[in-house]
Amino acid sequence: MTVTHAQGSAPTPKSLGSLSVSTLCLGGNVFGWTADEAESFAVLDAYVAGGGNFIDTADVYSAWVPGNKGGESETVLGNWLAARGNRDDVVIATKVGAHPDHKGLSATTIKTAVDLSLSRLRTDHIDLYYTHYDDESVEVGEFLTALDDLVKAGKVREIAASNISARRLQESLDFSDREGVARYVALQPHYNLVSRDTYEGELADVAARNGVAAVPYYALASGFLTGKYRPGTSVDSARSEKAAGYLATDRGRRVLEALDTVAAAHGAELTTIALAWLAARPTVAAPIASARTVSQLPALLAVNELVLTDAEMSLLTEASA
Repeated sequence: MTVTHAQGSAPTPKSLGSLSVSTLCLGGNVFGWTADEAESFAVLDAYVAGGGNFIDTADVYSAWVPGNKGGESETVLGNWLAARGNRDDVVIATKVGAHPDHKGLSATTIKTAVDLSLSRLRTDHIDLYYTHYDDESVEVGEFLTALDDLVKAGKVREIAASNISARRLQESLDFSDREGVARYVALQPHYNLVSRDTYEGELADVAARNGVAAVPYYALASGFLTGKYRPGTSVDSARSEKAAGYLATDRGRRVLEALDTVAAAHGAELTTIALAWLAARPTVAAPIASARTVSQLPALLAVNELVLTDAEMSLLTEASA
């Protein structure tokens, strides 16, 4: 079902196929990277206590860290699920295709990787399983049939795609409809106030036309949209170089100015305003944002309550054009 929001309406829980998810999806990329297990557990506890139920990770997180090999985030998340005994209360999303030892989307790779993810997550099923990056060396029929086998086996409940072209997404949906196999219910694109070009247009049109909900990553542009990156300031963050780069663009400066205006009107943090704009965009079900510490969570969770007016939506949309 296509997810749309009237401007000025509060976000409500969304359906991704058979899954009911909260408006904010908690990104797990920091688990086992910039947040150790104790910090990750604290963030996860606070997120659930604040009404969240949707957690995103991937088998490759965080292979880019020296000494890590991938699977660290899933392992932390699995330990938390086991410690809390709350597996049925949360929706767990993970991804296949980018782990250093299991790259691509061949049927063999998918069926090997899913069992390793299940073991690290300490669960018998994954709620939402993404193809992390499209693999154009593999026909869509091969990986969709493999994913369908996982659904039939009870290892996966719903499937989704990330980092895929409009053409291949449409081809995949057409194959699923024609052959009666599992169908993508969600799409995870790179999408935020300063990065609209990748998603808006043909890809968003395919999603809307086929009832595929968007779950955008980099919702806060690597922290830039929190407002902590300003001229003459330095931020101690693993992603500071990328985030600070937006300051050098006219779009980045316009967006900060618009966010400041809207945030002041609501007495809210820029983080909340940026997420509220994204949550209210056509097709978007739940933006993804990560928190390294518990103190970062309230501004993320506040998106559940904040309602932007039509004028505020227009101001932000025009500033980010």
